[in-house]
Amino acid sequence: MSEATPSGATTAAQKQNDRTPATSSEKQPERPGLLRQIAESNTLMGVLAVVTAMIVGSLLILIADDNVRTTAGYFFARPGDFIGAVGTCLADAYSSLLRGGVFDWRASSAARMWRPITETLTVATPLILAGLGMAVAFRAGLFNVGGQGQIILGAVVGGYAGFAWNLPGGLHLLVAVLGAVVGGALWGAIPGVLRATTGASEVITTIMLNSVAAYLLAHLLTTATFIGAGNANPKSLPVGGTARYPLLLGSPFRLHLGFIVALLAAIFVWWLLERSEIGFQFRATGLNPQAALTAGINVPRITALVMIVSGALCGLAATAPVLGTQHYLTTSVAGSIGFDAMTVALLGRSTPQGTVLAGLLFGALTAGGTTMQAATGTPIDIVLVLQSMIVLFIAAPPLVRAIYHLPTPGSWRRRRREVIDAAAAVAPAAAEKKEA
Repeated sequence: MSEATPSGATTAAQKQNDRTPATSSEKQPERPGLLRQIAESNTLMGVLAVVTAMIVGSLLILIADDNVRTTAGYFFARPGDFIGAVGTCLADAYSSLLRGGVFDWRASSAARMWRPITETLTVATPLILAGLGMAVAFRAGLFNVGGQGQIILGAVVGGYAGFAWNLPGGLHLLVAVLGAVVGGALWGAIPGVLRATTGASEVITTIMLNSVAAYLLAHLLTTATFIGAGNANPKSLPVGGTARYPLLLGSPFRLHLGFIVALLAAIFVWWLLERSEIGFQFRATGLNPQAALTAGINVPRITALVMIVSGALCGLAATAPVLGTQHYLTTSVAGSIGFDAMTVALLGRSTPQGTVLAGLLFGALTAGGTTMQAATGTPIDIVLVLQSMIVLFIAAPPLVRAIYHLPTPGSWRRRRREVIDAAAAVAPAAAEKKEA
């Protein structure tokens, strides 16, 4: 008994010594500082992707400018001319971009001054709605490339309800909107069901359905039902006034009720993904389908449902041109909204709030690009290059981190683990040395 007591005391002391270094070492790297949290955040990656794309775009603007190229030819003789030309070129380009997308301080009236921001909101409306549809699919681990086709089908059904039926004002608009939602949902359900039942890749099926939808629309615009009897112009009958989105700011502006619908849709998607049970199943399936299946989630049913919801939101996006601004169907009614929406969702990190902000950014770039071209002669294709570069840098976070020498996510946790492991390895040796 007399020998057991010192041995027990030694063991307790050794355990205490083992814990002491590890505890003291954990105090230093236990939590990252505010700057490190910002440096490792996805939000910063999105901002830096936009900034980097703007830098690349600035270089392209300079290359396209005649005065910059001319002064570059005698840079070493008179460098001031080149520097002045660069400053003037960039200032004119980006000031005109702001005047076209945010606020035109050179306009002659207050209505014209504020018109650019309303155009930005108008252009951003379908991008936000379709981007939300893409975000839902991305969060569930699916890649919906069929937004274009789902927008077309939404436009077909919603447009037909708008010009073929005669209903009271509020009811007519509601029926047309619901028709667009149903059209997009049905077109999204096809690849969803195929993926759930046969395992067919939704990427392939949605791409194919884009072409099917485009040819279907082209055919419908040759029928008397859509274009009217005796008309050969591939343009549908106009949507009735009772089925159109009302203007929010009156006739001088194009901003319509669809923008409010887009904000409400963003709130709904946030609730769906973050607060509802079905949204939890969406996210769980996207993170690990096998684990979700083991947990009792019906993964095939969730897969089909995700594509239905995604298609419904893309169909809702079709109401912006058909019921809000254009008021008729053409073969280009969807434009490039379906493909731009993927960029918007990626830039917004597949979150509702991020998607709204990304949609506003792309709306401002699109609305301001025309003014930039008219004021400075800068090709409007520069705007497309900016959008493409944003996608490139968002898709390659390691490249952005390498450019700006930023830490990788979780680096502080790995370093903390390494410190703890090192302290745990050193502690027994230190305890034995102290005991000796």
